[in-house]
Amino acid sequence: MAVCARLCGVGQSRRCRRRQRQNQQDQGSDSDMDEEEEERIVGQKQGDVGGRAGGAGGAGGAGGPNSGADTAGPSDGSGHVNRGGCLRSTGPAHPQSLADLPPELLVEIFSLLPGTALPNVALVCKKFKQILTTETIWRRRCMEEFGMKDDLRKMEVGGVSSQDLYVKRVNPRVKSGRFMKLLPDYEHMDYKDVYTHLLHPYRHILGLWQPDIGPYGGLLNVVVDGLFIIGWMYLPPHDPRVEDPMRRRPLFRIHMWESKKATVECMYGHKGPHKGDIQTVKKDEFSTKCNQTDHHRMPGGRQEEFRTWLEEEWGRTLEEIFHEHMQELILMKFIYTSQYDNCLTYRRIYLPPVMPSDLLQPGLFKGTYGSHGLEIVMLSFHEATARATKLTGDPNVPAGQLTLDVDLNRAVVLPDLEQQRNIEELSRLVLGVHKEVQREAEQQAMVTSAVRGAAEGACGSDGAAEGVEADWGACSDSCQPGPSNSTTNHPEEQPFVLPLGVTARNEVYPRTCRQCFYGTGLIAGHGFTSPERTPGLFVLFDQDRFGFIWLELKSFSLYSRLTDHLAHAHAPNMERFEAMLRNMQSWTS
Repeated sequence: MAVCARLCGVGQSRRCRRRQRQNQQDQGSDSDMDEEEEERIVGQKQGDVGGRAGGAGGAGGAGGPNSGADTAGPSDGSGHVNRGGCLRSTGPAHPQSLADLPPELLVEIFSLLPGTALPNVALVCKKFKQILTTETIWRRRCMEEFGMKDDLRKMEVGGVSSQDLYVKRVNPRVKSGRFMKLLPDYEHMDYKDVYTHLLHPYRHILGLWQPDIGPYGGLLNVVVDGLFIIGWMYLPPHDPRVEDPMRRRPLFRIHMWESKKATVECMYGHKGPHKGDIQTVKKDEFSTKCNQTDHHRMPGGRQEEFRTWLEEEWGRTLEEIFHEHMQELILMKFIYTSQYDNCLTYRRIYLPPVMPSDLLQPGLFKGTYGSHGLEIVMLSFHEATARATKLTGDPNVPAGQLTLDVDLNRAVVLPDLEQQRNIEELSRLVLGVHKEVQREAEQQAMVTSAVRGAAEGACGSDGAAEGVEADWGACSDSCQPGPSNSTTNHPEEQPFVLPLGVTARNEVYPRTCRQCFYGTGLIAGHGFTSPERTPGLFVLFDQDRFGFIWLELKSFSLYSRLTDHLAHAHAPNMERFEAMLRNMQSWTS
């Protein structure tokens, strides 16, 4: 506190307090005498140190032992004597305010402040305003707040192809030319401009988003990439290679085209970047708009656009897809999604929080969904329940719906390999658990109805209502299974094989698993008609892979973790995450 007081120019030093005491009339108290005596002793010791320092400078000098200054008072070590007998500091004077600190120390202090506070600091005085033009301060803000790690003067643009950075200027007379740099020279741009006009104004769109593309949804990650803010659309690998890495496609980018001005460009289409716009609709929602949709068109018309889209989306031609139903689904998706090539709305999504009791680390996974191809789901844990929510969907079960609901208190012990191959044996095990769950749910519904009736006065007495509540409590304790230790233990792996007759898009699935649990999967007709939850088996293979056997459909889905680093994506808390899940389901309901 004393140091802070001196820096701010408030408070008194011990010498000032001593002078005040000398001017007071009552100077005979024992406490004052003791304090003065203590200061006199300290002053003598410091004077001795100062005398020795002066003697080291030369015998017989002003601070030497033979100097007459010793009889007049203690020396300050430089030959000067204080008439009052007080020793002056041998070092520099204490700064009386923050402005008295040296510039290099102020640069370090200001570098620790958030960038939003620095404009107010610049209003304090001319010195602060001048210091806040230092590149070091704004470079540190760009790095710590937005993850910009490279030197602005040596920065290589990451995630952008060379043809986006350069364009070939052709001389029409000779039909030749050379590549010219399309983007501006960033050598004359400073970190303050990048922070003030690029990073800070668009900070609200950084993170994960789900585009509103009807039932198909999607996953958009907006990141600071070099000197750009880029919106990457994450696409699953080509079916059925579920364990391949995700594919990325830039949808838009924002960068400093001119000093103190950020430019938004649409990256959709095949003619390179062109003019676009970004609007913040409301909190946790924004929209993009393309101002030059002619850049999306191809010379060969819609047929060429469809062939190009099909190769990018599925990695093959329509002739190579022999299943007629799959061809219809693919064509339907192209027609639907192409309507959104000029304007899109995005809603913020979060990664689930990690809890110590989780069966495995929650996050994003790629999963096989039969003729619908690969889709992205979000795995999260809610006490003794694991849930997988679709981020991408299809016309049957759209994005945002709860595709898997797993009861971690209902572990299923697999039989030997020979019986695992028998679909009837596996169905008997899972359906047995399913009937038990349904029976307990019916009992709880009956008890809940009785309690509600008692609360409304149906029984006519408080004692009757209390008796029903007591019965309900006893029933709930007996009906609900206790917490399973499966979420904390790590049992040994056991052999696993798919039953005969169960189809799988990816035949290369793990042959051992750790645990299995009862769960339900959501199925529906086209247009999300007649949705119902059907029983199935959740199979945990390892920390990065799990599967689900859809008994009614006689199919198997394999899920593999999305390992990309996703910044600005974690939920602040579990309440915020669960609210987001509820909103996702309402978007597509």
